[in-house]
Amino acid sequence: MKYLPLVWAALTRRKARTFLTLLSVVAAFLLFGMLESVNSVFTEAGHTIGSAHRLITQSKIGFMAPLPLSLQSEIRAVPGVEEVGYDTYFGGTYQSPKNVISAAFAVSRNFFDLYPEMKLSPAARQAFDTTRTAAIVGAVLARRYHWKVGDQIPIKALIYPRKNGSYAWTFDLVGIYHARSAVEEQDFLFRWRYFDRASAFGSGTVGWYVDKIAHPEQAGPIAARIDALSANSDHETKTQTASAFTANLISQYVDLGLIVHAIMGAVFFTLILLTGNTMAQAVRERVPELGILKTLGFSNRGVLALVLAESVLLVALGGVLGLMLATGVVNVLQGQMGSQLPMMPVGEGIWVRGLAVMALIGLLVGALPAQRGMRLRIVDALAGR
Repeated sequence: MKYLPLVWAALTRRKARTFLTLLSVVAAFLLFGMLESVNSVFTEAGHTIGSAHRLITQSKIGFMAPLPLSLQSEIRAVPGVEEVGYDTYFGGTYQSPKNVISAAFAVSRNFFDLYPEMKLSPAARQAFDTTRTAAIVGAVLARRYHWKVGDQIPIKALIYPRKNGSYAWTFDLVGIYHARSAVEEQDFLFRWRYFDRASAFGSGTVGWYVDKIAHPEQAGPIAARIDALSANSDHETKTQTASAFTANLISQYVDLGLIVHAIMGAVFFTLILLTGNTMAQAVRERVPELGILKTLGFSNRGVLALVLAESVLLVALGGVLGLMLATGVVNVLQGQMGSQLPMMPVGEGIWVRGLAVMALIGLLVGALPAQRGMRLRIVDALAGR
């Protein structure tokens, strides 16, 4: 720490150049924080409390192909299966086409038994069981649209019309659930029985089954036994873990991880070139000063450490500022966009990865200039060579 003023003086020697380079680093890590926030939503999707005890049984054709309701009792009879529920994707808009309720599902009455991480009051659970048009929503979704228990919520379906030909559905909000993260609090859940009786098509079918198992280590054999139930039928199934189902569902639309890594790879490559050029120029300008440091007793390793510290400090300052900005921007976007732009808070995991990238880039761009400074001979340095 006693050499920190010396490192700081070297950084501020050319204030305009340092400031512009710092802005580039801030922009790079602002983008890093925001992209990682979005990527984390899909990376962690399905990895919730209790997900290891859940299997998802869907049609072998795809998750939108319906399965017969009669399959529920057959799956429940499979050894190792404790309980079976089901979902059907609904989707809809609220008041305006811009207000898309993308995570809307018709679910079985025992749905919340299968998802204990969704915390719901006993009164809300009882109301859900006894009210035909009952709906339960996540706390984040409720705050976004200012919904409260007792509200009647009109939803315009994206897929399913009612038997009268109308796409307008009305639900009674009977409860608001809470979960461990904001991402998990954006579902709109209502009773499948109401949906089945009112929908113009798809009667007696479900989107997929949720199978609760006692022993996660037996997931493979249990999944095989479940799929054997409908082998060679017109509704063959594919059973997998809840996390695998979510990952496959997302991959059908986009490989977000590949896109994020490709963008960040390009950004950081450009940043390395820019910052590396700044450090190389800074060391060239200070060759006589480095010679004086060696004359005063600084070892080759000491000079190497000073240049590397300067490089790491430059990247770290910009990186920390960028991630701080990303934290604020993500919080604002979460409040304004809600479920339309799923983002995780810029939490500890993103910060740890960001700090590691800062250190790596700092060492990388400072390596060549630091080696040059270390290998300088005092006579050549003082002569400006």
